[in-house]
Amino acid sequence: MKMTGVALVVACLALAGCATNPSDDSGLKAVSAPTTGDENADRVRARIHTELAANYFEIGNVAVALEEVKEALRADQNFGPAYNVAGLIYGQLKEDRLAEESFQRALSINPTDPDARHNYGMFLCERKQVKEAIQQFMLAVRNPLYLTPDRSYVNAGVCARRSGDAAGAAEFFLLALKTRPAQPQALYQMADLTYARGDYGEAKSYLSRLTQAAPPTAEALWLGVRVERRLGDRNSEASYALQLRNRFPNSKEARALVAGQYE
Repeated sequence: MKMTGVALVVACLALAGCATNPSDDSGLKAVSAPTTGDENADRVRARIHTELAANYFEIGNVAVALEEVKEALRADQNFGPAYNVAGLIYGQLKEDRLAEESFQRALSINPTDPDARHNYGMFLCERKQVKEAIQQFMLAVRNPLYLTPDRSYVNAGVCARRSGDAAGAAEFFLLALKTRPAQPQALYQMADLTYARGDYGEAKSYLSRLTQAAPPTAEALWLGVRVERRLGDRNSEASYALQLRNRFPNSKEARALVAGQYE
């Protein structure tokens, strides 16, 4: 029996701007476990239960996810992806010591696992350990087999921005765009950063690229309203505002628009 992998998505770090969801993969991280054709029965059971744990975690059933990951580790105590998923579960449960131990165990089994590095970095950043978090993100992108380094660059940028380092954040977002020119989160973040520093023309350029790369979100449309307002383009401002009201009438951005609270 051969499993195809362990699938798990992990939300982008919570930050004003990062919480934007400009595309279906906006900062979401897929965790995969490569398979071999000669796994023994214990390893196969561990993989199956890890996959179940990941799926339950993804839909928010953390209690069942925890039981599944424990079952995976009972089957094979050396299955690294199970510790990675355990770290995510314990992190959500605020069991930080267990989360830390789980990530460390995953990385002791496979130090080059980019998914474990990425998720450990997110865990650290959420606990305001910015320097250590960024180090983990950068270790993830060093793996030449890592399929989504742009997401780690984005989260490194989000972490830097959370700490107040706007210049450092921009460098990471630009690295993400160098890796993947249509990376939606990086485009939004750069639009938001350039708007914040008063470079409205550049912000408009990033927003234009974003609209071509991903469906509009309330956050992106609201930023568009404010950018065009600053540039004095009333037609474009009205277009963004109309889309915001029609698509996201109950959003906080639409309420701010109605209230005229542009900043």
